[in-house]
Amino acid sequence: MREGSAPSRGPHVEEAPPRRGALREPPDPSNGDPAGAARFNQTVMRAPPPSGPVHPVLRLVRVGNLGVSFVGTIVGALVARGMGLQVAVGIWLVVLLAAGSTSLVTAGGNVLNDLLDMEGDRTNHPDRPLVTGAVSRRAARSLAIGLFVGGAVVVVPVVFVQPLVGALLAAAIAALLVYEFRLKSAGLAGNLVVAALTGLVFVYGAAAAGNVVLLAPFAAMGFLATLSREVIKDMEDVAGDVGRATLPKTRGMGVAGGVARGTVAVAIGLSAVPFLWFLKIGSVAGIIYLALVLAADGVFVLSVTYLPARLHWEQTMSKVGMTIALLAFLAVAFR
Repeated sequence: MREGSAPSRGPHVEEAPPRRGALREPPDPSNGDPAGAARFNQTVMRAPPPSGPVHPVLRLVRVGNLGVSFVGTIVGALVARGMGLQVAVGIWLVVLLAAGSTSLVTAGGNVLNDLLDMEGDRTNHPDRPLVTGAVSRRAARSLAIGLFVGGAVVVVPVVFVQPLVGALLAAAIAALLVYEFRLKSAGLAGNLVVAALTGLVFVYGAAAAGNVVLLAPFAAMGFLATLSREVIKDMEDVAGDVGRATLPKTRGMGVAGGVARGTVAVAIGLSAVPFLWFLKIGSVAGIIYLALVLAADGVFVLSVTYLPARLHWEQTMSKVGMTIALLAFLAVAFR
């Protein structure tokens, strides 16, 4: 329609009433205030709906995250051995069982998280399988229990070889449950637990391989990178978080952004530790690690550059940085 022309008057059409059971639009947190609406649109960016025919159960357990947990455990073990892929078959079996238990427990935690986050997800993630009804609450509860039990059973043979693995698994499950039922609403304390569990993945793999100490800097980097991402996630979800005293809610978006940037800065500083300890910078493994870790550090810088704007993009960059860092850690296994 050209500017200045009168609008055409077509036949009046009544809107159809919403279907029974359809999701209603979440309330506007700005309460009709245009300035509030602008602030809301600048700070909260919803993730786009998933692409492709992904089964609801796979989305519920977040199958992509499971792959990262599985690979992270294996990388921790290979770095601990320092022999590349030339590992005895018996050790490979132990490591694969440990990696499988990591994935199962992670999946159980993801399902439990969605069960307890349904109200907030109606606003922040309305496409989640429990919110849409693609998976029932009853089925999700059974699935979570089965995954936790499966993660414990799978690792039993490993515990006889490396008892520390059993202690670490018990501590991880306990921390995960404390987080979900007590600390999730506590904001930064909950973020610290999630970050610690991520760092523990590398230590868990190293324990299965029988050498934990060398993984300390990598576990610390994983901890700090995850802490930054968790804070960014809380910033993205600030409008829909119900009953949670998250850092952006209690201290504001500026302070939360500062924490995210600070943790990334320390993680970047720690990336040099392997060269000061056990990795030769002129070796093939050292050169590959340096190239990959510099790329990862650059992406991590991008992941906090625009805070508190472009929050979903920043969180995605943090994921990309963690993936590149995982490849850098793997290079150290060939030292």
